[in-house]
Amino acid sequence: MLPKGGEVGKSRDAGAHVLARERDDAALPDLAARTLFCRQAEESGIDSVLMSFGYYEPDTLLLAAALGLATERLRFIVAYRSGLLAPTTFVQQVNTLSALVAGRVSLNLVAGDSPEEQGYYGDFLSHDERYERTDEFLQVCKAFWRRDGEVDFTGRYYRIEKGKLKTPFVSPEGRGAPEIYVAGHSAAVRRLAARQASCWLCLGDAPEALEQRIRPVLESGTEIGLRMGVIARPTRGEALEAAASLISDPALRAKEKSFVQGSDSVSNQGTLQLAEESASDWLGPAIWAGAVPYFGAPAVSLVGTPDAVASAILDYQRIGVSQFIFSGWPKLDEMVYFGREVLPRVRARQA
Repeated sequence: MLPKGGEVGKSRDAGAHVLARERDDAALPDLAARTLFCRQAEESGIDSVLMSFGYYEPDTLLLAAALGLATERLRFIVAYRSGLLAPTTFVQQVNTLSALVAGRVSLNLVAGDSPEEQGYYGDFLSHDERYERTDEFLQVCKAFWRRDGEVDFTGRYYRIEKGKLKTPFVSPEGRGAPEIYVAGHSAAVRRLAARQASCWLCLGDAPEALEQRIRPVLESGTEIGLRMGVIARPTRGEALEAAASLISDPALRAKEKSFVQGSDSVSNQGTLQLAEESASDWLGPAIWAGAVPYFGAPAVSLVGTPDAVASAILDYQRIGVSQFIFSGWPKLDEMVYFGREVLPRVRARQA
């Protein structure tokens, strides 16, 4: 997960990681710090970084262009909301970005999880309508990426007549379109992921709880990815101590609860409810949900020694999970440690 503005270089004090929507410095590109993070990601063996979208952050497409020109191998999973641009304009921008960064761009198409924030952009559709619109949006985008003639489309939300775009999606592998990530846990999201996505991004849970849920989407040919936190340390005791330090500020919990109450995201609400009602913060030997009430649904975390974290990753692989997007506290330090200590263990066991 790409750090938000002001996060790179923060200390391990949990108070340094107040939600970005509460911080003024999140609104600026912070290009020097983010470039440092991205170059370190390349050195650490990380394939991609996810760039989040929100009213309190810089535009993701422009930021990806700047960071892509400052790096060589790293891929950028650019989050964007389907209702904010016409699909023709969006494809034109994404294709231009791909030409600038040699195809190192994927897309996380987001329908939006806060009715209030959607209103900032002039979007007042309901939860399920936003996903119906995203389905149409992707149908139009994919028609342009296929490049098999003029694009004509008539739907409930979009109408395109004899659509043309000259700039193609450019990639060294010859892919004519970016990978598409869709996230969420509602029935509407699962239908969209099975029809339109390259990868369905789920939130962390115990493998046995996920296995049945992901099977229909896997069988449709869509990959499964998990968004999770990671806290890896040389000993389990050190990992537990680091985890405990994150949840010492009750103000963070109150702010997160207020945010979720204003959201219509099924995954945000469901994961917070699971964390609050569970008799234990542990969903498995190395799977910890204790940070969810403080940092949100993606904070279900793998916690433990590098060997324990590597084992947990491979447990997920056995049920069909093939991608992970991890966050740490702080993001840079945790990524470097993950790349040095955890990732080689995963690769060795896979080999």
